Formats: sequence, structure tokens, C-alpha cells
Amino acid sequence: MIVHVGSVLHEYTGGRSRVEARGATVAEVLDDLERRYPGLRFRVVDEQGRIRAHMRLYAGDAPVRGLDQRLDARAELHLIGALSGG
Repeated sequence: MIVHVGSVLHEYTGGRSRVEARGATVAEVLDDLERRYPGLRFRVVDEQGRIRAHMRLYAGDAPVRGLDQRLDARAELHLIGALSGG
């Protein structure tokens, strides 16, 4: 599966904005990414196993609702850091 990585996470992927990962669910894909890019999962998922409030995940163009969400092997996963400020 292709994973598009927002710029806020590029330091974990060696500057790559597009990486590959395997898994049938969002959790499995994030676990695979963690093996390849240590520290990335913690920036996406909090200590309680929930997607962090400032992160937006999309499977194709549909929002991801939880880590147990199943993914179509042909879909692309997007990991986007929401911006805030004033």
C-alpha cells in the first residue's frame, strides 16, 4: 500500500513524502511503518491507542475513523498533520 506522509512526519521517513507499507487495517499499516521508520507511529497514535487530535488520516478520500478500520489493498493511506495557530 502507498502511504502519503505529511510534511510534519518527514523527519521520520528520511524526508520521503510517499512510502510503502503492508497491513489489512490502519493499525497494521502503522505497525509496519513503525518497524521501517521508528518513532512515526507515536506521532500519529497516542498512549491510549487513539489517533492524535491533530492528525488526520484518510483511506483514499474517506476519513479514517479508527485504527481497526480495514483497508482495501488498492487504497492509498494519507497521514496529515492538521495545522493550527493564529
